Amino acid sequence: MKVIEKISEFFGKYMALIVLAAAALALFVPQSSLWIDTSWINYLLMVVMFGMGLTMKPRDFALVFKRPKDILVGTAAQFIIMPALAFGLSKLFQLDPALTAGVVLVGTCPGGTSSNVITYLSKGDVALSVGMTSVNTLLAPLLTPAITWLLLQTTVRVDVWAMFWSIIQVIIIPVALGFVINRFFGKFTEKAVAVLPSVSTVAICLIIAAVVSHNAEKIYTSGVLVFAVVILHNLLGYAGGFGLGKLLKMPPEKVKALSIEVGMQNSGLATSLAGTAFSGLAMATVPGAVFSVWHNISGAILAGFYRRWKNSGENEK
Repeated sequence: MKVIEKISEFFGKYMALIVLAAAALALFVPQSSLWIDTSWINYLLMVVMFGMGLTMKPRDFALVFKRPKDILVGTAAQFIIMPALAFGLSKLFQLDPALTAGVVLVGTCPGGTSSNVITYLSKGDVALSVGMTSVNTLLAPLLTPAITWLLLQTTVRVDVWAMFWSIIQVIIIPVALGFVINRFFGKFTEKAVAVLPSVSTVAICLIIAAVVSHNAEKIYTSGVLVFAVVILHNLLGYAGGFGLGKLLKMPPEKVKALSIEVGMQNSGLATSLAGTAFSGLAMATVPGAVFSVWHNISGAILAGFYRRWKNSGENEK
């Protein structure tokens, strides 16, 4: 068991580098990853979300009633700032319909589990981060399709029902199943949680490798543009969450959590939804894959800066 825990710790510690290596291999040597069928993406994401469910406890949702203002701010920021940035950047860079759809999908998705890890590494408010991620994930079946349709209705055809049902299957059911198992078989899940970082990292790497390898040629032709938009989207998301937190005079630990939650997306879900809702637009899956690589790198760097920013309790010492 100790060996497994060490392996899992390694995957968790070097996740950004591992994901980057997988993406680079798939891009420069696509033949190495073409065996990963894009139809596997939904199932791989289900594994990741099931793992998220295994880590969730009733207290994560109790936070909604204990700190409703914080959760409301996090939810509003998540589903307003990132979609608005995605739409604005798509217009500014004059992206084609496929890339626009992919970028907007990244923006309308909820935060991912990576935000909880980065918040922990940043010495931020982890309970708030987990609470925001949990609530936003549960709201995603309604808000993600609705906001996507609102922003893209004049650009591409949006299959709202397909998106809604896909989120239920890929996110809600696996998370709920993991939550129930954790609730009734807590002793078992405590041991299983130790291997989750490695399982999640492998699943995310396979998702990215599948998308990148099958779209390598198209990424070469528009790679700089895609990377520029994705990087700006992510960094402006961090800045938007940070600015809102400071505007509301939140303590540093809350500002860190809000900034990270807004900037880091469940980009795996965006990749999955792009294949479901925009099956005729192959490049729509690329922004989500690129975001998955980049936000793990930027998140790790941001955590280094945020760790140096003392929390309110530390300032009093």
